Amino acid sequence: MSTPVIGVLALQGDVREHLVALAAADAVARPVRRPEELAEADGLVIPGGESTTISKLAVLFGLMDPLRARVRDGMPVYGTCAGMIMLADKILDPRSGQETVGGIDMIVRRNAFGRQNESFEAAVDVKGVEGDPVEGVFIRAPWVESVGARAEVLAEHDGHIVAVRQGNALATSFHPELTGDHRVHALFVDMVRANRTAESL
Repeated sequence: MSTPVIGVLALQGDVREHLVALAAADAVARPVRRPEELAEADGLVIPGGESTTISKLAVLFGLMDPLRARVRDGMPVYGTCAGMIMLADKILDPRSGQETVGGIDMIVRRNAFGRQNESFEAAVDVKGVEGDPVEGVFIRAPWVESVGARAEVLAEHDGHIVAVRQGNALATSFHPELTGDHRVHALFVDMVRANRTAESL
Protein backbone atom coordinates (compact mmCIF):
# COMPACT_ATOMS: atom_id res chain seq x y z
CA MET A 1 0.00 0.00 0.00
CA SER A 2 1.25 3.51 -0.82
CA THR A 3 2.53 5.82 1.90
CA PRO A 4 -0.30 7.79 3.56
CA VAL A 5 -0.54 11.52 2.94
CA ILE A 6 -1.02 13.40 6.19
CA GLY A 7 -1.62 17.11 6.29
CA VAL A 8 -0.67 19.58 9.02
CA LEU A 9 -3.06 22.49 9.44
CA ALA A 10 -0.69 25.33 8.59
CA LEU A 11 -2.56 28.38 9.81
CA GLN A 12 -0.58 28.99 13.01
CA GLY A 13 1.60 27.07 15.43
CA ASP A 14 4.49 24.60 15.25
CA VAL A 15 3.75 23.29 11.76
CA ARG A 16 7.32 22.49 10.67
CA GLU A 17 8.01 20.27 13.67
CA HIS A 18 4.94 18.17 12.92
CA LEU A 19 5.93 17.83 9.26
CA VAL A 20 9.35 16.54 10.36
CA ALA A 21 7.87 14.11 12.91
CA LEU A 22 5.34 12.71 10.42
CA ALA A 23 8.03 12.22 7.78
CA ALA A 24 10.14 10.39 10.38
CA ALA A 25 7.12 8.14 11.04
CA ASP A 26 6.95 7.16 7.35
CA ALA A 27 4.18 9.43 6.12
CA VAL A 28 4.10 11.95 3.29
CA ALA A 29 3.59 15.19 5.23
CA ARG A 30 2.12 18.32 3.64
CA PRO A 31 0.98 21.70 4.95
CA VAL A 32 -2.76 22.35 4.59
CA ARG A 33 -4.11 25.88 4.18
CA ARG A 34 -6.92 25.42 1.64
CA PRO A 35 -9.93 23.09 1.33
CA GLU A 36 -8.48 21.44 -1.78
CA GLU A 37 -5.31 20.54 0.13
CA LEU A 38 -7.43 19.05 2.91
CA ALA A 39 -9.31 16.98 0.34
CA GLU A 40 -6.04 15.34 -0.78
CA ALA A 41 -5.03 14.27 2.75
CA ASP A 42 -5.67 10.85 4.31
CA GLY A 43 -5.38 12.37 7.79
CA LEU A 44 -4.67 15.70 9.46
CA VAL A 45 -2.67 17.07 12.40
CA ILE A 46 -3.92 20.22 14.14
CA PRO A 47 -0.84 21.69 15.83
CA GLY A 48 -0.35 23.71 18.97
CA GLY A 49 -0.55 27.49 18.92
CA GLU A 50 -3.42 29.70 20.02
CA SER A 51 -6.75 27.90 19.72
CA THR A 52 -8.79 31.08 19.29
CA THR A 53 -6.54 32.25 16.43
CA ILE A 54 -6.58 28.84 14.73
CA SER A 55 -10.37 28.76 15.02
CA LYS A 56 -10.78 32.22 13.45
CA LEU A 57 -8.27 31.50 10.66
CA ALA A 58 -9.92 28.17 9.85
CA VAL A 59 -13.20 30.01 9.31
CA LEU A 60 -11.48 32.77 7.32
CA PHE A 61 -9.70 30.28 5.03
CA GLY A 62 -12.89 28.31 4.43
CA LEU A 63 -11.55 25.24 6.23
CA MET A 64 -13.81 24.92 9.25
CA ASP A 65 -16.86 23.40 7.56
CA PRO A 66 -14.99 20.92 5.31
CA LEU A 67 -12.78 19.95 8.26
CA ARG A 68 -15.82 19.25 10.43
CA ALA A 69 -17.33 17.20 7.62
CA ARG A 70 -14.17 15.13 7.11
CA VAL A 71 -13.82 14.44 10.84
CA ARG A 72 -17.51 13.53 11.05
CA ASP A 73 -17.00 11.13 8.14
CA GLY A 74 -14.12 9.42 9.96
CA MET A 75 -10.94 11.05 8.65
CA PRO A 76 -8.15 10.41 11.20
CA VAL A 77 -7.16 13.60 12.98
CA TYR A 78 -4.61 14.34 15.71
CA GLY A 79 -4.57 17.51 17.78
CA THR A 80 -1.77 18.67 20.09
CA CYS A 81 -2.30 21.34 22.77
CA ALA A 82 -4.43 23.94 20.94
CA GLY A 83 -5.29 21.13 18.53
CA MET A 84 -6.75 19.20 21.46
CA ILE A 85 -9.00 22.18 22.20
CA MET A 86 -10.04 22.28 18.53
CA LEU A 87 -11.12 18.61 18.68
CA ALA A 88 -13.15 18.98 21.88
CA ASP A 89 -16.92 18.89 21.63
CA LYS A 90 -16.99 21.47 24.44
CA ILE A 91 -14.61 24.07 25.92
CA LEU A 92 -15.11 24.86 29.58
CA ASP A 93 -13.97 28.49 29.24
CA PRO A 94 -14.17 29.50 25.56
CA ARG A 95 -13.30 32.97 24.36
CA SER A 96 -16.05 34.92 22.69
CA GLY A 97 -16.86 33.49 19.27
CA GLN A 98 -14.44 30.58 19.62
CA GLU A 99 -15.44 27.54 17.58
CA THR A 100 -14.18 23.98 17.57
CA VAL A 101 -14.06 21.22 14.99
CA GLY A 102 -15.27 18.70 17.56
CA GLY A 103 -14.95 14.97 17.17
CA ILE A 104 -14.03 13.90 20.70
CA ASP A 105 -16.66 13.70 23.44
CA MET A 106 -14.69 15.66 26.02
CA ILE A 107 -14.71 18.95 27.89
CA VAL A 108 -11.36 20.78 27.96
CA ARG A 109 -10.02 23.64 30.04
CA ARG A 110 -7.79 26.12 28.19
CA ASN A 111 -4.33 26.99 29.63
CA ALA A 112 -5.09 24.69 32.56
CA PHE A 113 -1.45 23.93 33.39
CA GLY A 114 -0.54 27.60 33.65
CA ARG A 115 1.00 30.40 31.64
CA GLN A 116 3.93 30.38 29.20
CA ASN A 117 6.50 30.84 31.99
CA GLU A 118 5.05 27.82 33.80
CA SER A 119 5.78 25.47 30.90
CA PHE A 120 7.37 22.16 31.84
CA GLU A 121 8.36 18.71 30.64
CA ALA A 122 7.18 15.45 32.17
CA ALA A 123 7.36 11.73 31.43
CA VAL A 124 3.93 10.46 30.39
CA ASP A 125 2.83 6.84 30.01
CA VAL A 126 0.65 6.78 26.89
CA LYS A 127 -1.54 3.76 26.23
CA GLY A 128 -0.71 2.33 22.80
CA VAL A 129 2.87 3.67 22.79
CA GLU A 130 5.31 0.90 23.65
CA GLY A 131 8.59 1.31 25.52
CA ASP A 132 9.60 4.09 27.86
CA PRO A 133 7.23 6.91 28.80
CA VAL A 134 6.82 9.73 26.30
CA GLU A 135 8.54 12.98 27.21
CA GLY A 136 5.70 15.48 27.15
CA VAL A 137 6.32 19.20 26.63
CA PHE A 138 3.50 21.21 28.23
CA ILE A 139 3.26 24.83 27.02
CA ARG A 140 0.18 26.74 28.25
CA ALA A 141 -1.38 23.31 27.94
CA PRO A 142 -5.03 22.41 28.36
CA TRP A 143 -6.26 19.42 30.26
CA VAL A 144 -9.41 17.36 29.86
CA GLU A 145 -11.97 17.98 32.57
CA SER A 146 -14.12 15.00 31.63
CA VAL A 147 -14.78 12.53 28.81
CA GLY A 148 -17.94 10.88 27.59
CA ALA A 149 -18.53 7.16 27.20
CA ARG A 150 -17.19 7.07 23.63
CA ALA A 151 -13.79 8.57 24.47
CA GLU A 152 -10.85 6.53 25.79
CA VAL A 153 -8.32 8.06 28.18
CA LEU A 154 -4.78 7.24 27.02
CA ALA A 155 -2.74 9.18 29.58
CA GLU A 156 -2.92 11.25 32.73
CA HIS A 157 -0.45 13.60 34.42
CA ASP A 158 -0.75 14.85 37.99
CA GLY A 159 -4.31 13.55 38.16
CA HIS A 160 -5.44 15.23 34.95
CA ILE A 161 -6.30 13.66 31.59
CA VAL A 162 -3.72 14.66 28.95
CA ALA A 163 -4.28 12.19 26.09
CA VAL A 164 -7.56 10.93 24.64
CA ARG A 165 -8.69 8.89 21.67
CA GLN A 166 -12.15 8.46 20.18
CA GLY A 167 -12.28 6.33 17.06
CA ASN A 168 -10.05 8.01 14.48
CA ALA A 169 -9.53 11.15 16.58
CA LEU A 170 -6.46 11.47 18.84
CA ALA A 171 -5.53 14.40 21.10
CA THR A 172 -2.71 15.23 23.52
CA SER A 173 -2.26 18.20 25.86
CA PHE A 174 1.48 18.06 25.25
CA HIS A 175 3.80 18.52 22.25
CA PRO A 176 5.57 15.28 21.26
CA GLU A 177 6.80 16.95 18.05
CA LEU A 178 9.24 19.06 20.09
CA THR A 179 11.16 16.14 21.62
CA GLY A 180 12.57 14.09 18.73
CA ASP A 181 10.51 11.10 19.95
CA HIS A 182 8.17 10.26 17.09
CA ARG A 183 6.25 7.37 18.67
CA VAL A 184 3.00 9.29 19.14
CA HIS A 185 3.15 10.39 15.52
CA ALA A 186 3.85 6.77 14.55
CA LEU A 187 0.70 5.76 16.47
CA PHE A 188 -1.26 8.31 14.46
CA VAL A 189 0.26 7.19 11.16
CA ASP A 190 -0.81 3.63 12.05
CA MET A 191 -4.35 4.94 12.65
CA VAL A 192 -4.32 6.53 9.19
CA ARG A 193 -3.03 3.34 7.57
CA ALA A 194 -5.71 1.26 9.30
CA ASN A 195 -8.41 3.67 8.16
CA ARG A 196 -7.19 3.52 4.55
CA THR A 197 -7.22 -0.27 4.71
CA ALA A 198 -10.77 -0.30 6.11
CA GLU A 199 -11.98 2.12 3.40
CA SER A 200 -10.46 -0.05 0.65
CA LEU A 201 -12.31 -3.21 1.75
